[in-house]
Amino acid sequence: MSSAGKGIFLTAGVLYLTRAVSLPAVQTGLLFSVAGLVSVLAGIPLGKTADRFGPRGVLWGSLGLSSLSALAFLLCRGYADSLLVVIAATVGQAGLLVARGPVINRIATRKAQELRAYIRAVTNAGIALGAAVAGWAAQQDTAQAYRVLVVVCAGCFAGALLIALRLPRLAPIPADRASRWAALGDRPYVVLSLLDGILSIQYRVLTVALPLWIVTATEAPRWSVSGAVVLNTVLVIALQVRVSRDVDTPERAGRAMTVAGMFLLGSCLALAATSGLPGEAAVVMLVIAVAAHSFGELKQAAGGFELSNTLAPPHAVGQYLGLFGMGMGLAESFGPALLTWLCIGWGWPGWCVMGVVFLLAGVAARPVVRWAERTRPATWAEPPRAAAV
Repeated sequence: MSSAGKGIFLTAGVLYLTRAVSLPAVQTGLLFSVAGLVSVLAGIPLGKTADRFGPRGVLWGSLGLSSLSALAFLLCRGYADSLLVVIAATVGQAGLLVARGPVINRIATRKAQELRAYIRAVTNAGIALGAAVAGWAAQQDTAQAYRVLVVVCAGCFAGALLIALRLPRLAPIPADRASRWAALGDRPYVVLSLLDGILSIQYRVLTVALPLWIVTATEAPRWSVSGAVVLNTVLVIALQVRVSRDVDTPERAGRAMTVAGMFLLGSCLALAATSGLPGEAAVVMLVIAVAAHSFGELKQAAGGFELSNTLAPPHAVGQYLGLFGMGMGLAESFGPALLTWLCIGWGWPGWCVMGVVFLLAGVAARPVVRWAERTRPATWAEPPRAAAV
């Protein structure tokens, strides 16, 4: 349910503020960028809170904040109050990110990687459902429709909170005071979070760069924009568990990141090749590009989850995941501007450059993983399982 709410928020947040609140598009984009940066900075403190008091409370608080901030959109009248509401909403999402990993690790009765793969498949389905609901509101394009959408979004998060209330108590793992900022001093982990952040720019390719590219630089029909998103969603939902099943060690995760970079390079080269092709040929090349992109996304997601969790000490998983999430947060904030400037502004050479950047980030992951493994203390214990309330 929370993923459906996230799908609505991601798809309709900008539309609500521009169409129902009548904020200028440029101001709205800046507003979301500022909120994204705030949520990035909130990641580590939220993670430390999850480590100190247990992740269940942070999960509850984040779902509650997400629900209330969604309803607060109804009170927005200008830029200042809209900024506060969007910051609250994005901080809620940041809290969900740092709390969900420790919860999965602690309650998993099977391999956490496989459980995470199932959850990611369900999450993508929920986001797609939420996006479809948001599409209905966009088609209506009335203030009343957008208000209904906000209420539905809040209801999704509230429903998820009611379900999360049934989670057992997850006691914090004791840690000494010196470890409370350990993540920032873990250099290989910091580098891996940056590399994952670079690869995470790919999440904005299909939602920002590809639609603009199709409309301005190709002969492909306009329906290709939605078709690309549908194809990506279907592939991710269908293949997430299968692709993730064997990514169960840091070494295999590093290899998955390298493979992700290779697929993303291939996708970027295919997108560059669509320029100048006739309509049908452009569609075929787009299908190839989106398929390659989807496999790259799957490999990165599997590798990133394994690395972010297995290289983190059990007593500071939340703090470490908060740091790891900063890479993705920075990609969310600056990725759209980078892709627009590079791929749309430069054209096909920009796609080639972006593909090489993805490849280099993926290739660099393997030696950094080996560095990280050499610096892991052998005494880290497995986290305890969930205790009864």
